[in-house]
Amino acid sequence: MDNQATNNNDEKLMAVENSDNWMAAQKLVLLEQVNNAPLTAMQIYEVLNNHLPDNTRFLPSRVTETRPRELDCDVVRFQNNKEKWVAFVGLLDGRPYEIFTGLQDDDEGITLPKTVTNGRIIKQTNSDGSHRYDFQWENKRGYKTTVEGLSEKFNPEYWNYAKLISGVLRYKMPIDRVIKLVASLQLDESINTWKNGVERALKKYVINGTVANGQKCHSCGRESLIYQDGSLVCRNCGATQTI
Repeated sequence: MDNQATNNNDEKLMAVENSDNWMAAQKLVLLEQVNNAPLTAMQIYEVLNNHLPDNTRFLPSRVTETRPRELDCDVVRFQNNKEKWVAFVGLLDGRPYEIFTGLQDDDEGITLPKTVTNGRIIKQTNSDGSHRYDFQWENKRGYKTTVEGLSEKFNPEYWNYAKLISGVLRYKMPIDRVIKLVASLQLDESINTWKNGVERALKKYVINGTVANGQKCHSCGRESLIYQDGSLVCRNCGATQTI
């Protein structure tokens, strides 16, 4: 039943993507801003379904609504417009479950040793009942280092949009579709760099062999590209292009 639901959901996500503006994406952003709180997987489910015809509604799939206290985490570094950025990608069963991104070397950002490529994101409860997210890694000798309050290290606007994208990830939307969702968001120019960074951080998790719908090969011009090890490979001429 889960596999059938996943396959049907893939087809229906494509139906949303093929609409002119993907209005569902904008509705999600607006709802997040109005609520001033992260959306639940069920809210995301309902918004997406409201933008589909009756015969193409999403089938429910198994979703982990309650975040585990600790999640394994990949650290993804990248550069945008000569600025150094870092993304913390929380993983559940090896799949992206949440993502936090921001500048890694500004006064309020995070500076990590270059050798740190993974760790854990730990959800902590403060004395006033509020929550924060800490990042912890372990060095080769087994000593642990913790960076407290990821949410306080990054621009609040980046953080709020990251919560939105994390909600979509928890719903288990295919990663290539999440990337298209992020790309479709019409945001202020000031945070387009953040949007590009999220896309770049997530592309490494796209399953090899996934068809890159709507993208043409730079060499032969055919729409025959697939994702392979973080790059796009043309099935027609064999050319490789970076994402």
